[in-house]
Amino acid sequence: MGSYPPLPEPEVLPPATGYVPTPQPVRRQRPMWAAAPATYLLVGINCLVFLAMLAHRVSMFSPTPEQLLHWGANNASAVLNYGEWMRIVTAMFVHVGIIHLATNMWCLWNLGLLAEPLLGSAGLLAAYVLSGAAGNLLSTFISWWSYSGGATAPAGAVYGPVGAGASGAVFGLAGVLIVLLKSPRLPVPLDELKKLRRSVIYFAAINFVIGIGTMVPGFSVHIDNMAHLGGFSCGLLFAAPLVPRIGSPQKLFITRRRISVAMVVGLLVLFGFFLAQLPG
Repeated sequence: MGSYPPLPEPEVLPPATGYVPTPQPVRRQRPMWAAAPATYLLVGINCLVFLAMLAHRVSMFSPTPEQLLHWGANNASAVLNYGEWMRIVTAMFVHVGIIHLATNMWCLWNLGLLAEPLLGSAGLLAAYVLSGAAGNLLSTFISWWSYSGGATAPAGAVYGPVGAGASGAVFGLAGVLIVLLKSPRLPVPLDELKKLRRSVIYFAAINFVIGIGTMVPGFSVHIDNMAHLGGFSCGLLFAAPLVPRIGSPQKLFITRRRISVAMVVGLLVLFGFFLAQLPG
């Protein structure tokens, strides 16, 4: 038989390693404050102001009216007689003791975390400042009216209580939520929206009742219901043209928010101009 050429050696392949997927970047969990930065900013400012007061030996539990006025609390006489209009804004960051601060910050934190996704950070800041200013302006007017009865006050007269706290602004956020939580644009089950809205209404109603209760003669603490009413009314007004950021086109949301801010700023400026013309 003839000879045949040798067969080639079989090729040995390296062992299969299998499919290796492309590694995905690891997403870092966002810190809690990043979801609602304006809420945490406002809480932080209020707390820092209080710490600064304590550092200057202001009482932790019962600051005097003079101490509160020094740190920017509101007073009708100081605003109308001496033109200290900045108190309309600064008073919403000053608190009458640690308990007052704690209760207001607890409410601000809870309502802010609920409102900021609907308003955006800029919208929440605007609602807080404008509602707080509206409450302080109304409180100033009522203090003037209660003292003078609409007549001219004596030159240089000091009148009206000292008012401070974020509660007018907090009531404003409650008013905003009561309106926006009724929006059909929100992609949330209707039953859940009703529960949230009902809880905000209960919050406002209970605190209004508590405020009325402190008006009883002899009660040691008096809550400024006019600041609450002014802030709450401003919040309702501010929210009237709005659509919630969640569930709405971005352009529509921003346009409506600008309209809200411009409308409320205009009305507050007009009201402030009216107060500036009051006699005495």
